[in-house]
This record gives sequence, C-alpha cells and structure tokens, in this order.
Amino acid sequence: MAEADPSASGKAPVVATRAAPPVRTNGSLSWRMISVAALWITVLLTGGGIALDRVLVSAVTTNFDDQLEYVLQAMIVSSEIGPDGEVYFTRQPADQRFLEPYSGLYWQISAPGHDDFPSRSLWDRRLAYGGKHNDLTIHEYDSEEFPKEKLRVVERDVQLPGSPVRWRFKVASSRDTLDAQIGALRQTLVRSFLLLAVGLIGLAALQTFYGLWPLRKVREEIVRMRAGKSRRIDQAMPIEVAPMVEELNALIEHNDRQAEEARAHAGNLAHALKTPLTVIMNAATAQADDLAATVIREAATMRRQVDHHLARARAVGRRGNVHSRAAVWPSLESVERAVGRLYPNVRFDMDGAKDLSVHVERQDLDEMLGNLIENAAKYGGGSVFVTVRAAGEFVECLVEDDGMGIPEEERSRIFDRGARLDTGKPGTGLGLAIVRDVAEIYGGSITLEESEDLGGLLARLSLPAAS
Repeated sequence: MAEADPSASGKAPVVATRAAPPVRTNGSLSWRMISVAALWITVLLTGGGIALDRVLVSAVTTNFDDQLEYVLQAMIVSSEIGPDGEVYFTRQPADQRFLEPYSGLYWQISAPGHDDFPSRSLWDRRLAYGGKHNDLTIHEYDSEEFPKEKLRVVERDVQLPGSPVRWRFKVASSRDTLDAQIGALRQTLVRSFLLLAVGLIGLAALQTFYGLWPLRKVREEIVRMRAGKSRRIDQAMPIEVAPMVEELNALIEHNDRQAEEARAHAGNLAHALKTPLTVIMNAATAQADDLAATVIREAATMRRQVDHHLARARAVGRRGNVHSRAAVWPSLESVERAVGRLYPNVRFDMDGAKDLSVHVERQDLDEMLGNLIENAAKYGGGSVFVTVRAAGEFVECLVEDDGMGIPEEERSRIFDRGARLDTGKPGTGLGLAIVRDVAEIYGGSITLEESEDLGGLLARLSLPAAS
C-alpha cells in the first residue's frame, strides 16, 4: 500500500519540538536566607536570654538574701548573754511571721553545749547546726532539711560579749516566694524573647522578599522578551542587580548580532553561489561543448566562496570565548616551516618579542599569518621579513617583502573578495579578504603600507593582546 502524502490533505505536517530541559535547582534562595537569619536570631536570642536570666535571677536572689541579712543583723544587735550563760533578745524581731507556727519564716540561735534558741514559727522543728565556719562572714545557701519545704538560709557565727563560745545565728525563709518571683521573671523573659524572635524573623523574611523582588522583575522582563514584547531590559534596577542586567543585555545584543551575522553570511553565500549555479545550469541545458571546463571553473569559484564564509563562520563562533589565547611566535614558526616547503627559494627572517600572545584562536591566527606570509612569498622578490612587537593593548605583526608592492590607490580594492592584481600567478583572491574579516571579528585590523627597508609591501596585522 502506498503511503499517503501529508501535503495532499492540505494540512501542514506537525513538527515535534523538544522542550528545553528543566533547570536544576538546589533549593530556594529566599528560604535559605530566611533560614540562616532565623538560625542566627535564635542563637543570639537564646544566648542573650540565658545571660539576662542569670543576671536577673542573681539580682532577685541577692535582694531576697539582703532582706534575710537585715533580719539577721537586727538579731545580732539585739542579742545579749544572760546570767545563766544563755542568749536572749533585748528586742524581739518585729515580723509577725516569726510567731506563727510553720509560717515559712524562721530564726534560730545555736551553740555547742547549749540548747537551741528557736523562733516560735519553728514549733517542733529545728534548723540543722551544720559544720563549723572558719570565718565570721555571712553565708547563704539552700536547704532541703524540712520535708516538702525548701529553705533559703542565711547564717553567721558571732562571739557575743561575756560568752566564751561562738553562737550561730540563722534566719531561714521558704523559697516559695523566691521561686515564684523567679518563675514570673522567666515567664516574662520567654514570652518577650519569643515575641522578639517572631518579629525579627518576620522582618528578615520581609527584607528577603523585598530585597529579591528585583530578580522577579528581571524574570518578568525576560518573559516579555521571549514573547517578543521587548528587546532588552530597560527598567531601573538596584545598584547590586544593575551589573547583572547590563551583562544580560550585552549577551542578548551579542546573540542578536551573531544571528544577524549568520543571516548575512547565509545570504552572501547564497548570492555568491547563485551565479555559478546559473552558469552551470545554462551550460548544461544548452549542452555546451565546454560544459566540463565550465563546471570546473564555476565549481572552483563556489569552493572559494565556501572556504571564505566557512572561515568567517568559524571565527564568529569562537569569538565569544573570552579564554581564546594564542602565542604569536610559535604560530609564526609553524607557518614559516609550512610556507618554506612551498617556496624553498624564498628567504624568511623573523624578529621581535617572542613572549607575546593575542586573544585569538590558534587556528585563526595560523590562517591569517599563513595568508599574509604566503602572499609575501608568492608576490615578493625572494625575501620575507616578519616583525612582532607590542603596541599598547595590541600586538602588531609586520609582514614585509621585496616585491613590486601595491599602489596606494589599489590597496583598499585588494581586500575585496576575488580581487587580484597579478592574475599570472595561481590564487583565489580571497586571502586578504579572509584576513581582514577574521581580524575584525576579533577586534583587530589589517592595513597595507610600503616597506621602507625592503621596498615592497608591508602588511600590518594588529590583534588584541592577551596579558
């Protein structure tokens, strides 16, 4: 069964287009910035909260101890030794809680070999005497000697006048009040710091989304360019984003320029091939006697045009590579050896700096130097002299010969494709045109002058220097 022609149905064949591969991602930049900010805020607030908690707890505890010490000092001041050798108060402590059993506030005076002198609030309990002190300073500590009641104890050893022993004065208070104050303080700290953390993280998130908003605008502008609504990003951007936008616009212009050059090259090549193909078709249609010679001649013309445009296309394709770099002297030596085998009777001399490099691909540099040196050997009188030197931001290669030279009025026309002043020698007439086109693609230039030393032609090739 014969296959159906898709064009016969009047419908254009459907061409499948392959979608662009998805871009690999490694997470959200926004969430990454927010997470780092949240982690750092948490660490700082936790450390600051712990330090502040210690300071405030120490201050509350010190204030609580100061109140107990005040009572202790009042007890010591109002204490005396009676005739029986026991201690007594000349003035009773004023706090009513000392008279209420198990009120949570207690005092006691003790000494070895003497009965304890307790407050009424202790009732049937006694405070532990503890170990001996080697000094007369006040000591504060926590005690759990009473079941289900934690105490904060302040004590001091005092030797009263008329007594040979040291009496231990103690004031104890339940820690419930102190713990309640510390608990309320910590609760306030935790709530305040949590609220502060939420506020700071929210501020970091707002700052992140607001700071990255220009990148979303860049994305929208790129979508507009893909839709054909704009050719470049013209919106004002922050200072940090502006360099990226400038590079993006430059890349777009570079791609547009390359696309335009590619279209121009394709048009020029098509136009250059059209005439030879027409000549061949006419000769073949008329069955001309010189058909074979015509085909050979026109095919050679087409080959010259193809070589010329291929050289330009290669240079244009490699121009975007900022890492293009070639050493000039090794390229000269390689070209000199190749041309020397074609023209063994020509003398080649080279001089100049041997450590210079240019921002050009080695293959393109060889082609430009090869065309210039081959022309000098072909049309010169037998001597070719090449000089390499630095000229500011460029490297100059001067190729001189001892031939007849080229009149000044003819020097610009010689760069036209196919132009030849000496038709008696074989050639395509494209050598200098290729050198000019490739040099201009890399930002260089080629000029023709008269050689002062050899009297012939001097070709000055200038290319961007590579530091």
